[in-house]
Parts: sequence; structure tokens; C-alpha cells
Amino acid sequence: MQIPIKDIIVKKRIRKDMGDIETLAESLKRYGQISPILISAKNVLIAGERRLEAAKYLGWRSINAVISESSSELARLELEVEENMQRRDFNMEEVAEATRKIYRLQNPGIFRRILNALIRFLKWLFKIGDE
Repeated sequence: MQIPIKDIIVKKRIRKDMGDIETLAESLKRYGQISPILISAKNVLIAGERRLEAAKYLGWRSINAVISESSSELARLELEVEENMQRRDFNMEEVAEATRKIYRLQNPGIFRRILNALIRFLKWLFKIGDE
């Protein structure tokens, strides 16, 4: 659900260093908000402070949020920590593979371009829409 950013209460947090908010803001601008922030029933931020800050940077007035049923301070703190601990960055090999795949998709070879054109033509001919 969309929550007005001005209504979200940010109390003292564990994370002190927000990192590069501008890069995250560019990602939000380009791809949209992939993951909602997490707030309490009283609109207190539990998880997603960097996403919230990036949305503010972009001038958004609202942000997608999920309301947590956890009511205790302990449960909210555990959720904040869990969200930040249970993630894993790509290793260098995974980054290289992703970069290669993106490059190939952005710059298809001649045979791939011909095949894609043929597929588009057949879809047009038989009035098949992309689902």
C-alpha cells in the first residue's frame, strides 16, 4: 500500500551510514520500487530506511510499504537487523556473468537480430500479443 512519506516516523536506527543514496535513488527512478519498506501499524519505520531516503531524494510524496503485525520493540528491532543481515552481494564472478549477459542482450549479434525480427514478424502476422 502507498503511504505518504510525511507520515512515516523514523526513530533511532541501528544503521548510521546510509551509503550512496544517489545511486539507490537512480535505481528507484529507473526500475521503480522493487521492495516495499516495512512500517508498524503506527507508521514507525522498521526496515527500509535507505529506500525511504532515496524516495525523499527523488521528491516522492508516497512510498510502497507493508505494515508489520509485530508490536513489540524487540520484534521490530529483530526485523530491522534481519533485513540487513540476510542479504548477500554478488561475488565478482557473478557480477562478471551478469555484465556479459546484459551486454549480449543489449548488443545482439546478427543472427539474434534476424531471429528477433522474424519472431516479431510472425507475431504481427498471426496477431500474437506479448503477454
